[in-house]
Amino acid sequence: MIGNPVADPVANPAANPLVGGWSLLRWEIAYEDGRAPSFPFGADATGVLVYSPDGCMNASISRAGRKPLSSASTRTAPVEERLAAFESFFSYGGRYRIESGADGQHVIHSVTQSLNPNFIGSEQRRKMDFAADGTLTLSAADGAPGSGMQRYHRLIWKRAP
Repeated sequence: MIGNPVADPVANPAANPLVGGWSLLRWEIAYEDGRAPSFPFGADATGVLVYSPDGCMNASISRAGRKPLSSASTRTAPVEERLAAFESFFSYGGRYRIESGADGQHVIHSVTQSLNPNFIGSEQRRKMDFAADGTLTLSAADGAPGSGMQRYHRLIWKRAP
């Protein structure tokens, strides 16, 4: 394990500030070259993030206003509609843990299920920041595919009602 654990979700759920449901307010990506931020699923993307007291998590994010399929089943919908549905939705889940380091608190998602099969088996490390207004910001940096440039993901969540 990297860093010092600050909260074992299973051993001490009362000390875990993540437990519960969260609704997405915003997902933006900033770029190190200073260009305008992008919004992977639009500025009005929707999402749900759930952390359970027993150490499980699940995140789902989608483009707002997704068109319904022309078929009742994804298996019989036209390929173009299935591709559009896949490209406008993202979800993954697994176990999580919280760690503390010199740069603050992080939540690490150990992915066991994902719409993107390449996420399975990965650890997704997110810096956690809780604001006075009760929002949670999860952030991470990665390299922009094919460019070698750093990108900075910032997802802002509010507690679900």
